[in-house]
Amino acid sequence: MIKIIECPRDAMQGISAFIPTDVKAAYINQLLKVGFDTIDFGSFVSPKAIPQLKDTAQVLAQLDLENTNSKLLSIIANTRGATDACSFEEINYLGFPLSVSEQFQQRNTKKSIAQALSTIEEIQNLSVKNNKELVVYLSMAFGNPYGENHHPEIVAELTEKLHQLEIGIVALSDTIGVSNPTNIAPLFSTLIQEYPTIEFGAHFHTTTDKWEEKVESAYKNGCRRFDAALKGYGGCPMAKDDLVGNMPTEKLITYFTEDLGLNPLELENSLDLSTSVFK
Repeated sequence: MIKIIECPRDAMQGISAFIPTDVKAAYINQLLKVGFDTIDFGSFVSPKAIPQLKDTAQVLAQLDLENTNSKLLSIIANTRGATDACSFEEINYLGFPLSVSEQFQQRNTKKSIAQALSTIEEIQNLSVKNNKELVVYLSMAFGNPYGENHHPEIVAELTEKLHQLEIGIVALSDTIGVSNPTNIAPLFSTLIQEYPTIEFGAHFHTTTDKWEEKVESAYKNGCRRFDAALKGYGGCPMAKDDLVGNMPTEKLITYFTEDLGLNPLELENSLDLSTSVFK
């Protein structure tokens, strides 16, 4: 079964002009009607780090969760944020960014990789106690712009450490758009075979001409979980100055021949609404 995780949080976080809380909530409420597996809707991080998402709790209070099967995911970067997120019963998943790059880990969470792993252990314990599931994003999994040593073995070593912590979902993340079939295929095929208890996802950032080869490579090598954002809006403001957009949801959907359980009319309504949200 294909799982599509729609990521309005990722689409919004790099926009400097503040999107009003009511507008955010209305957009996410529209997305909840489509039938996506999960909505990555907000983030409990420092308002200084990502001011766009300082109103996540207020947005959550306005969401209509009565008539949707979609689950909610919130990004967190430390134990305090995880504690805040755990206080909301409506949130199903906590997402933590763990980087293959020491420099990016410091830039993103002000921690070393070793410190981040220690934080993940604390958050995993919190998640279990509060009936949440922790999703770890392995950012820079396919390469980084900092000139650091990068090798698939580093990704494998971190995956093993996450496995020891009983993390059930790991999203291999192409934070800056450098993934291609040559580096996508061996990572997914090897890790999925070696860690059958982990659900591996693909969080690709991409230019408009490269999206299909990325999806195809991941899918043919066993990936069934894909992050995306309507029209490819967004990118990681912590990665580098030029934001590479997200995987466009509408294009991702066209790749799959099976029924994804999505409502085509509500998807079209969401695409229309996105234009006014990201104007």
